Amino acid sequence: MTDAEHEALVADVFSAACTSRAVLDHVTGRWGALALVALHEGVFRFNALRRRVQGVSEKMLAQTLQALERDGFVHREARPTIPPHVEYSLTPAGQEVARRLMGLIEVLEASVPDVMAAQARYDAAKAAGA
Repeated sequence: MTDAEHEALVADVFSAACTSRAVLDHVTGRWGALALVALHEGVFRFNALRRRVQGVSEKMLAQTLQALERDGFVHREARPTIPPHVEYSLTPAGQEVARRLMGLIEVLEASVPDVMAAQARYDAAKAAGA
């Protein structure tokens, strides 16, 4: 693809064939969003990041970081030491995405009491109608 063709590319996340849909999945999937927001806090080694993102398996975190690195959101730096020293950080694009995800997370966390109340009303209404 030439630079001119690249510049003319129009992304449409609603199109099944658009690359942006896969990238959206990487960013908004449970582990992608949590990894990005955790990395917004600073540079992490793999195991420290895994401890920060509680519940993620080693395999899922590795796959998630690989996808985010391929998409240009995460930078992986491997130092040739024994044992190898690998650190993960955000690229400028990753910082922007993480900043926006943090805003969403803040809204969600602030609305937890309302969500719990809505769930209780829903469950009660379903139980009454059953």
